[in-house]
Amino acid sequence: MMTVGNRDRMLHVNLSSASVESRPVPERWRRRFVGGKGLGARYLYDELDAGTDPLAPENVLLFMLGPVSGLLPGETRYAAVTKSPLTGGFLDSYAGGTFPDTLAGALQDHVGILVTGRASEPVTLVVKDDDATVEPAETWGHDTAETDAAFPEAAVACIGPAGEQGVAFATIASDGGEHHAGRGGAGAVMGAKRLKAIVVRGDPPTDLAELRKQYAKRYREGDTGQWLHASGTVETVDFANEVGALSTRGWEDGQFEGADGVGIEAVQDLAAGREYDDADSPGGFRVETEDGETVPRGATAMSLGAGLGIDDFDAVATLGETCNRLGLDLISAGSAVSWAIKAGDVGLLEESFDYGSPDDARALLNEIVARETTLGDALADGVDAASARLGGDDLLPTVKAMELPAYDPRGARSMALAYATSDRGACHRRALPIEREAFDGDWSPERAAAAVIREQDQRSVLWCLVVDDFVGDAFDDLGAEWLDAIGLDTDGDLATVGERVWTLTRLFNVREGVSRADDELPAKLQEPLDSGPNAGAAIDTESFDAMLDAYYDQRGWDTDGRPTAETIERLGLADAVDQSTLPADTTLGE
Repeated sequence: MMTVGNRDRMLHVNLSSASVESRPVPERWRRRFVGGKGLGARYLYDELDAGTDPLAPENVLLFMLGPVSGLLPGETRYAAVTKSPLTGGFLDSYAGGTFPDTLAGALQDHVGILVTGRASEPVTLVVKDDDATVEPAETWGHDTAETDAAFPEAAVACIGPAGEQGVAFATIASDGGEHHAGRGGAGAVMGAKRLKAIVVRGDPPTDLAELRKQYAKRYREGDTGQWLHASGTVETVDFANEVGALSTRGWEDGQFEGADGVGIEAVQDLAAGREYDDADSPGGFRVETEDGETVPRGATAMSLGAGLGIDDFDAVATLGETCNRLGLDLISAGSAVSWAIKAGDVGLLEESFDYGSPDDARALLNEIVARETTLGDALADGVDAASARLGGDDLLPTVKAMELPAYDPRGARSMALAYATSDRGACHRRALPIEREAFDGDWSPERAAAAVIREQDQRSVLWCLVVDDFVGDAFDDLGAEWLDAIGLDTDGDLATVGERVWTLTRLFNVREGVSRADDELPAKLQEPLDSGPNAGAAIDTESFDAMLDAYYDQRGWDTDGRPTAETIERLGLADAVDQSTLPADTTLGE
């Protein structure tokens, strides 16, 4: 029987010297930041100098587990934590599948792997038995599926051609490209370090089986478990379309007339069956076609379907597979294609492309990864970078240079606040208040701020444990029972841990130059929607500024979005802060 250890050590890997060293995690850090996102953020803040180029050898890339990884119900996940080449700010990105489960078995006493430096030639990091070795990479130039297949007896996290070429929204893929640490470009950081893959061998831990079974049952019988079992995440397409918040054809419309072709109706027509792989592991649920292919998730249909005006399910699935094998974040990839279409329409490009054309989309995706043309090279650095280089900065919305996912906040204003204040740039996984606001009337600024803050803090806690996003709904106590089971005491209740972690990532971003100006509403969202139940709706700056003011006030940040000295000291972050980034009159106690 494989059991988990204390996970009180970090495996430090320097690729420049090909050295590996196991070091203890400061106990104070474990109590205050737990693991996953929190501990990764603490290491990143401590190890990285402000202003470091994300693609420089000095950038830090962490592969983080939580203290109970491998024991929780649902898919085991890991967090990739680094400085983003897309946004220049804090990045945490998550993936499930066999890799984190195997990593949890290989690292019984370590909570993660901290990678620095740059190899002189492409390498692979082989991890087993709480140790690692740096070995030559034989798969450089291969796509994600080919790289995974080269190690049939191991679990693999790797980059594809996009990561090798430094595409700013390159992913880290596992399970042959089925799972991705997707947003923000962690794959580009891995490529810049010439790290092609991490190959892991180990048996997942098996202790706390009864507690796992109890939570799995609680999840399956809950609303989220029932919803996921019935439809997977594809139903989000139908939900967003119904409420008029499905961004369509480059954010021009809030409803997609072809939604039935890429939403739950199409899945139900194709699905051969829906079942759990493991009765105690609800994260193992999947939907397959008659041919045995896994049906794409909701984000694929929203970004590469509705977002590009493509209503053919097979074509959308093929585009998703193209992104998976190349190692591209499909949300940013869909936005990049959409930007090219719009830029051609307004005369910024000599060539033109069409919405509704899978061929145009596929050609553009390959052009981006090749980086051989002016357009492809520009888009490979993200929509904001392409706009700065070629013009057209008002064509598509971004926050902190990250392209927005497909939920249009003109259908629920609180989503604008969620996007604007997200610590990694526009993201619907930090907070998703649209699920309530869409059916609960017009919210006051104070109510919107409180809802967004509550979700951000709660999800930060769950990501310290690295809980499956959906299974986290079964954690009424934010995971306290699990931490009690392994004897890990935290500094403050878990809600405070979540607030502490969120504040630390804000302090990291402030140190990198982020201010209120970076939390502003994208100009595109101030334009009215053309159609749907929210036709004519737009978000005005006055109402948005009121929400942002309320958010800062409730967070204990100043009017420029900087945590105040009182907030920093209350959360026990004074020893972590670079005081030079704070207002000149700010004095922190010892």
